[in-house]
Amino acid sequence: MDDDLIKKPKAHEVGMPLYAMSVEELEGRVRLLEAEIARIHDAIEARGKTKKAAESVFKF
Repeated sequence: MDDDLIKKPKAHEVGMPLYAMSVEELEGRVRLLEAEIARIHDAIEARGKTKKAAESVFKF
């Protein structure tokens, strides 16, 4: 019955309670967040390259 009362979220939310999660679930969240951080770093790098290319086009 207690399992029915505690619903585990399917996606991670910043600041969410972690008390109901197992070590394996927490480790999975860490992997998920590390992958997301890498994806964000890639997006930042891509935007930097785009900005640099645009700046070089408009340099006189």
